[in-house]
Amino acid sequence: MATKRGHTAPAKKSGASAKRSSFGKSRAKKNTTDQNIEALARAVVAMAEDEQDPAIAIPTRSLSNVAYNEKTRHVEMGGNKQSRNFFNYGQAKRFMQTMLVASKCKELIAINKTASIRQIYYMAKHTIKGTKEKTFDDQAESDPIIEDLEVAIDSLREELHVFASNRGNLAGPITLVDMGNTLDCAAMGSAGYAVPSICEPDMIKFKKCGAKFILHVEKDTVWRRFHEDRFWETHNCIVSHGGGQPARGMRRLLRRMHEELKLPVFVLLDNDPWGYYIYSVIKHGSINLAYESRRMAIPDARFIGVSSFDYDRCDMSDDVKIELDASDIKRAKQIGNYPWFAKKKPWQKEIKKMLSNGFKMEVEAMISKNLSYLTEEYVPMKIKDKKQWLD
Repeated sequence: MATKRGHTAPAKKSGASAKRSSFGKSRAKKNTTDQNIEALARAVVAMAEDEQDPAIAIPTRSLSNVAYNEKTRHVEMGGNKQSRNFFNYGQAKRFMQTMLVASKCKELIAINKTASIRQIYYMAKHTIKGTKEKTFDDQAESDPIIEDLEVAIDSLREELHVFASNRGNLAGPITLVDMGNTLDCAAMGSAGYAVPSICEPDMIKFKKCGAKFILHVEKDTVWRRFHEDRFWETHNCIVSHGGGQPARGMRRLLRRMHEELKLPVFVLLDNDPWGYYIYSVIKHGSINLAYESRRMAIPDARFIGVSSFDYDRCDMSDDVKIELDASDIKRAKQIGNYPWFAKKKPWQKEIKKMLSNGFKMEVEAMISKNLSYLTEEYVPMKIKDKKQWLD
């Protein structure tokens, strides 16, 4: 994978012209989302006026309606849809909830404000006039409705002005403009830059970047080791974490930095089925949210560790072994059968090695050799030796 030495990526435009361009694109996208919501409402009204059963077509969000596109290398949603009808006793409430959430999102777009998924729940919750029935009993009902609306009108949650809690941090030689505030991510203190839920270009812009690559790690505890050792400074890179499986905001920002700044993405995760799955989500997209893959997946991301072969390769002690349980073994076999892993011999070899080992390892296992072995020896060795990368 090619890297750009000393790469600096200033914004293509500067000053007032850049702001006009970005905000113009932002308004255009918001208008499109607003129009999509209105089109949905008009279609429902038209069916009612024609004395038809008002219905909404919702693309099916399940494994059976997901496919791997070998050309784009994304997990993509298929064409299966389910109809949500007003005059169906079992669907009437969810039909009402869908239209109600859509109306609240349209209100947010109109006033150019955002709300959390929790706030959407409270905005839409009320007792239906003349009854004792509430529109929502708890947030577990409203969250899936937001996802249904996303796929129904082909607009992501961020475009509906809905956000989730922040999760993930980064540090390194990159300067961002976040809602008008210029932030140097090499000077953000011990916590680094907290990645927000909405990372679209009208919210976050890249002003300057001197990084050569991105190193994404699984957990904040590991990230803190890299941050404290100033790995990002000695290697001219951005170090990020997602607090486990990265949230949409982190995945979207990683994709934007990779795509717009041409930064390679290296992924450092635990040597277990969960680590493999997180890599799969970053690289190819999520099975449950396949409709977002085209803007969040990074097909060129590379897995650099921890590998099942590193126990012998790095002369590790038995103390780092964590025995595989039945659920680990079952999950590893499932992942091995994913179409994007099934045809890759190196990954089949990797998974079989873990199963034959009978144990898994955390990234922190490398610290058993010495506190900075991970940052000073292991990862530099992995980045240098491309033969150890897994695609």
